[in-house]
Amino acid sequence: MKLSINFLVQLTLRLFLLLTALLVLAWCIISKWWYGLLLIPLIIWQFVRLINFNRKTIREFEQFTETIRFHDFSRRFDTKHGPKYIRKLHAGFNEISDTITAVNREKEMQYRYLQQIIELVDTGIISYRTDTDEVLWMNRSLKELLNIPSLKNFNTLSQRNPALFEQLQSLIGDGHGAVISVTTNAGSSKVLVSGGTFIMENTEFRLFAFRNVNEALDEAESKAWQRLLSVMTHEIMNSVAPISSLAETLKNLLERAKNNPIDSDEIIEDIEPGIETIRRRSEGLLTFAETYRNLSKITELNISNVQISTLFEHIYRLMLPSLSQKNIELEMILKDPLMTIDADASLIEQVLINLIVNAIDAVKEKTEPHIILSAGFTQNKRPILKVIDNGKGIPEEILDKIFIPFFSTRKSGNGIGLSLCKQIMMLHKGNVQVQSIEGEETCFCLLF
Repeated sequence: MKLSINFLVQLTLRLFLLLTALLVLAWCIISKWWYGLLLIPLIIWQFVRLINFNRKTIREFEQFTETIRFHDFSRRFDTKHGPKYIRKLHAGFNEISDTITAVNREKEMQYRYLQQIIELVDTGIISYRTDTDEVLWMNRSLKELLNIPSLKNFNTLSQRNPALFEQLQSLIGDGHGAVISVTTNAGSSKVLVSGGTFIMENTEFRLFAFRNVNEALDEAESKAWQRLLSVMTHEIMNSVAPISSLAETLKNLLERAKNNPIDSDEIIEDIEPGIETIRRRSEGLLTFAETYRNLSKITELNISNVQISTLFEHIYRLMLPSLSQKNIELEMILKDPLMTIDADASLIEQVLINLIVNAIDAVKEKTEPHIILSAGFTQNKRPILKVIDNGKGIPEEILDKIFIPFFSTRKSGNGIGLSLCKQIMMLHKGNVQVQSIEGEETCFCLLF
């Protein structure tokens, strides 16, 4: 600002002197005062000074613009010699250069700080231009994860790791992350990949973040196995312990029968119920084992475009007799009558039936039992189906256990229904979530 004011003051002063001299000369000529012609050399001198002033000022500005164009901010302009206005002009140039240098230094520090952070994080990051596929950034973690030194062009990945390149291409435009398998010469690992697109200065960029989740998955799997083994051990011990005790009792009865043949008929009558009990409990163990085997049977899906209204209608017809018998109201809410999902119709129907059966059990003690079956979309446009009941709710301490195989709070339950529901939803690359307020309601959400 000071630079502009100083320049304008100098220019205005010189123009004022020149115009004043010209006006005086014109007055002298009009008045025929010929001595005024002596002002002509002064006017010429002022005119030459004005031209030189403009030329020198323009030359100084050109030099300064070259400094900016070539980013040569180490150059210093002389502030000790020359006319006063030139010294002020140079001082202004130096001040601008110092300011730009300070801003660049701060940006460089921020860039290096960000660079150091990105290099230190254990999340692999790659960013590239979508028009040229030129890789702008690839940190150390990603190089180690993919076992490659670097990438200059993103398409080069199709030659180094075709399978990974295809998986990343399938994620473009999806907007969601996914767990994929990355195989390199160093081995195979599970990686959570999320991506996004952003625009800067009319140029589109794409960024992928890779998170190795092998350890997390291993830990989660280990905990799941611990819970599963705990439940299985509990169930097996519940059957084996009485069988063992009963077998010991029957052995003693047989010894008594050998020692007292007279009482053998009476003893045999006592043995028969015991053998029947052992048979029944043994069959229970076999059923338990068969149920566990069925849990892992579902591995493939028969995907089709499923009309939600048709799906709800089938479920309503199937469940109506049970609901009517127990005076339970089933309300169906479908905000979009034309809503569809890509899914295995029979398996999703099985999931909804399991959830409704659980809801029927939950509301059996309510005076006005009510179940809601609804369909809609989440805020990010994901299809969601809900089964809501106004039953007794689920205690908070067991909410994290209800999807564990064979875990059940019902005496007649085998603890397999919700486990199957979760497995089916995971096969659909979806999830099942539960929200419950004890004593008020429970909501199961199927997210696709």
